[in-house]
Amino acid sequence: MKCEWVKENITLYVYDELADDARYELDQHVARCADCAAELKLAREFRSLLLETPAAEPNANLLASSRMKLQEALETAEQGGFWRRLAFDPARWLHQVKFSPALASVILLAGFAGGVGATYSALSGAKLAPAATSSTPAEASIAGIRSISQEPGSDHVSIKYDTVSTQEAQGSLNEAKIQQLLLFAARNNYNSGVRMDSVNLLTQKPNDAQVREALIYALRYDSNPGVRVKSLDALGNYVKDDVSVRDAVLQALVNDSNQGIRTEALRLLEPVKADSSVRAVLMTLAAKDQSEYIRKQSRSLLAQSTEMD
Repeated sequence: MKCEWVKENITLYVYDELADDARYELDQHVARCADCAAELKLAREFRSLLLETPAAEPNANLLASSRMKLQEALETAEQGGFWRRLAFDPARWLHQVKFSPALASVILLAGFAGGVGATYSALSGAKLAPAATSSTPAEASIAGIRSISQEPGSDHVSIKYDTVSTQEAQGSLNEAKIQQLLLFAARNNYNSGVRMDSVNLLTQKPNDAQVREALIYALRYDSNPGVRVKSLDALGNYVKDDVSVRDAVLQALVNDSNQGIRTEALRLLEPVKADSSVRAVLMTLAAKDQSEYIRKQSRSLLAQSTEMD
């Protein structure tokens, strides 16, 4: 056994993912090789250090934003051809199973459970009843929202969503299950068209605190400018009375990459141009913003707020 092989497999050894026969050979080698023994000691100390370090829990906004970006990246990523997706390399798969006892155990248990389930179904001849769609779905069980539609002239909404399989929920816009699915779609769905439909329906109920929070989130983080515009329009009436809305509109004015959204945000801030936080942002934009229009409008609003003082 060569030292290079040992160093390549020390990580698998430390994490108990090395096959039994390979573990035995590595133990024998380490017993007579000081360099590899030192390498193994360092790997164990490093793992112990990682286990002692508490893992930071991501906040809900970061988690939802990251999930949405990942789904969009997967949606737009270049995929292999049809036959390439069907290709199966048994030698490589068996090699992975050989060096992963945990994976092999899971596959064995899954096969056993599948056999028992198939036998039970064959004997009973019964079909499992689909999960009821009338109950409020748990957010953790939702894989994605497939489509959203509203009946013209009513508040009746139909939402198809995926768990293990596609399901559908129907009901009034005022019902908790419908609102929960809409809020989930606005934050997490990879399909920008579905996010647009969701935000469009949520704009009908901006008085609700959860809805307003979802609209603020969409304005700040959604990658689709159309979704951000819809959210901004719905939040406009609350700039004066809701500080969190005002802060979100200020952030859009300063950071949004879409010039139209920045212009609309500037217009919505006109009623609160005398506010100290708004004036501070306007002064910065008036002095050095890259857009000549934004600079001019910021100066104009500052001059008007000075006259009011």
